[in-house]
Amino acid sequence: MNWLYQVGRTLADCVFDGGYAGDIAGIENIPRSGPFILASNHASFFDPPAIGRHVPAEIAYFARKSLFKPGLIGSILTSVNAIPVDRDGESDIQAVKKVLGALKQGRGVLFFPEGTRSPDGTLRDPMPGVGMIACKARVPVIPARVFGSFEAFGRDMEVPALNIPISVAFGVRLSPDAFDPGPNEKSRYLETSRRIMKAVAAIPPPAPSPI
Repeated sequence: MNWLYQVGRTLADCVFDGGYAGDIAGIENIPRSGPFILASNHASFFDPPAIGRHVPAEIAYFARKSLFKPGLIGSILTSVNAIPVDRDGESDIQAVKKVLGALKQGRGVLFFPEGTRSPDGTLRDPMPGVGMIACKARVPVIPARVFGSFEAFGRDMEVPALNIPISVAFGVRLSPDAFDPGPNEKSRYLETSRRIMKAVAAIPPPAPSPI
């Protein structure tokens, strides 16, 4: 694990454990080794670190190209394995190659099938990009869901709220046979994304930790 990634993970632990302590469930569903796709809902800039800090191995992040602006933020994103991509990854050939390359190296990759942050915290229809990657890579997909991040730092909030519990739950992994309708499906990639998003939507909030 590179040092900047480790520093970021440590900072994330401090921030979330200190001001947004929530519950966690389904850690056992994350592979200990080998490539996989993490697919989660997206309602806040808090979502990537809220998820990533619970994953044992270093993962790559599939992030919108518009976030990679010149300066400190862009440099940090690149250093922590963020891969710039157009909102619909299906049309971004370079990003697709980088993501497939990361998976071939045995790394996990985090995707947000909705493509952008939800404006109201509710789940939105997915883009076909994650479906295309999943069908091409043929690796397990782990659905995940973040609870509370919209209330803590929603899209229209300029300053994060404090003391809002942010919980994360990981669902049972999906095999290619479970998410891929096959090449004869007219809208194969979009249908794959819909199946993945359906699995995300089915994840319940983690049970509260016993006091």
